[in-house]
Amino acid sequence: MISDYLGEAGFHVTVEADGRDGLGRLSREPHDALVLDLTLPDLDGLEVCRQLRAFSDIPVLMLTARGEPMDRVIGLEVGADDYLPKPFEPRELLARLRAILRRSGRTRSAATLRFGRLDIDRDARQVRLDGWTWYGAKSSRPSTDRSTSTSRASAP
Repeated sequence: MISDYLGEAGFHVTVEADGRDGLGRLSREPHDALVLDLTLPDLDGLEVCRQLRAFSDIPVLMLTARGEPMDRVIGLEVGADDYLPKPFEPRELLARLRAILRRSGRTRSAATLRFGRLDIDRDARQVRLDGWTWYGAKSSRPSTDRSTSTSRASAP
């Protein structure tokens, strides 16, 4: 339900059923944000967040049935950027997700279209695919210098 709602709102959504698979995917593929349910079959969502923070600063929005103030404090202290107790309104989830993306600087222009691994930025007149960027008739590959980083976006 959440993935369908976010997909309809223009987000490219990937779903993992457990914490270990999710951490593996996040270590291999760039994502703009993580909506993390605390109730997972293998790892507690708090542990997923702790492990994630060892290698990523991706914005995290925690979802949980635990709505006590101390639960929220713990979630935020282990690294979540926001915390939404269940039940919640889908529009509130969307608003909070957009807010953490905006604060993190990971939002993209509405003029940027995404098709799988392909990004088309109409405003900048750029096309990006697998680390390659085309500027009109020119193309460039990110530097192999380890001090330079390239990020790709996946959220609107």
